[in-house]
Amino acid sequence: MERICLFPGSFDPITLGHVNIIERAVNLFDKLIIGIGTNSSKQAMFSLEQRKEWIANIFKADNRIEVADYQGLTIDFCNKIGAQYMLRGIRYVSDFEYERAIADMNHALAPNIETVFLTSSAFHATISSTLVRDVIRNGGNAKQFLPELVIY
Repeated sequence: MERICLFPGSFDPITLGHVNIIERAVNLFDKLIIGIGTNSSKQAMFSLEQRKEWIANIFKADNRIEVADYQGLTIDFCNKIGAQYMLRGIRYVSDFEYERAIADMNHALAPNIETVFLTSSAFHATISSTLVRDVIRNGGNAKQFLPELVIY
């Protein structure tokens, strides 16, 4: 059976921290789907189309990586695409506590889907899309935190 993993997030924008997690995780699965979820409580800085294009271009050389978008419960999207795994990146202990609560809820909803946690490399631990958006909104240079293809 093909091992399919979903890496969900807003990727608004995709950062070098995300790329690091994806590059380290892709060898663990047969297919890694980067799922851009629509979060009704967040206003995106970059359009869904722009984010999908960036991700597709960054990983175009690896046919094991795909990008998709979805709405609703992430666990429902996992079931829809046949993902048996969900990938989450952890930067700090506080991330783990939050992500663990979500993983427990997801496991209760769909016991057939396992959540896999990867810790960020030390270099990428401080990078978050939220902080990068703040730098961009305030006219700062965020290029050191972003893949070269992400131009704002």
